[in-house]
Amino acid sequence: MLYDLSLHMGYVYDVPASGARHVIRVLPLSLPDRQRLIAGAVTVTPNAEEKTTFIDFFGQQATSVFLRAPHERLDIRMHARVSVETPAITADLSPTLEVLREELAGVLSVDATSPHHLTGPSPRLRDDPQIAAYAREGLKPGQTVREIAAALCRRIHKDFKYDPEATTVDTTPGEAFKLKSGVCQDFSHVMIVALRSLGIPAGYVSGFLRTIPPPGKERLEGADAMHAWVRVWCGETTGYVELDPTNDITAGSDHIVVAYGRDYADIAPVIGVLKTYGTHQTVQSVDVVPLK
Repeated sequence: MLYDLSLHMGYVYDVPASGARHVIRVLPLSLPDRQRLIAGAVTVTPNAEEKTTFIDFFGQQATSVFLRAPHERLDIRMHARVSVETPAITADLSPTLEVLREELAGVLSVDATSPHHLTGPSPRLRDDPQIAAYAREGLKPGQTVREIAAALCRRIHKDFKYDPEATTVDTTPGEAFKLKSGVCQDFSHVMIVALRSLGIPAGYVSGFLRTIPPPGKERLEGADAMHAWVRVWCGETTGYVELDPTNDITAGSDHIVVAYGRDYADIAPVIGVLKTYGTHQTVQSVDVVPLK
């Protein structure tokens, strides 16, 4: 699939902000045999006094901006064209949990793709006994790692309610688990904690998801959104598999990857500091337009 993407993130401050420094990660990745960024750009208004791009540890292109002068609003826009391949359907060659532990111990690399980064606690994800018990409840003898991950994805989709009013960006997995409600970030964080509790390496994926309007309805401009799903290491032969617990599907050609990380903290679309006080309002719109 070929897509044209556009994103707008706007911030309106009650009191003008100054001395603002932000790191922005919204541009899609180029991934071998999966996804190709044909063209793309990130713009910031007002113009930043300093603007640099860099590649972070996990291979994402990030844009760092510094705005010294006072400003009442900040607008971040991204435009890109990206080609996404439909993943091939493969047989399940993943090992059992016992064999996975042996294979993981044999991985000596600690580069950006290493599964070792996706085990144990990370900045936003800590061990949670209740989530761990939930993960163990669904285990069946002889299951492969891929079967375990797919079953957990299905359970979370069934047991949790999608409710954008139930949580905030700072809600912990434990809080979301008790509520059994939240958004894609919450679904993904709970699933990652659950998988890690079983010894299965799992990480966070940030990206875009094409939404399809109901039959007979026109597509609404700006109605698409940034999305999150889960990356699971299923052993040496299978490698990584990406699952979307919000929709109970395997990530496919409708999923456009922006960034990989341990959790949301590694790949938040915008993170930064600024000098101001009072409150601010935010707006966000995303368009994912299929071309063919």
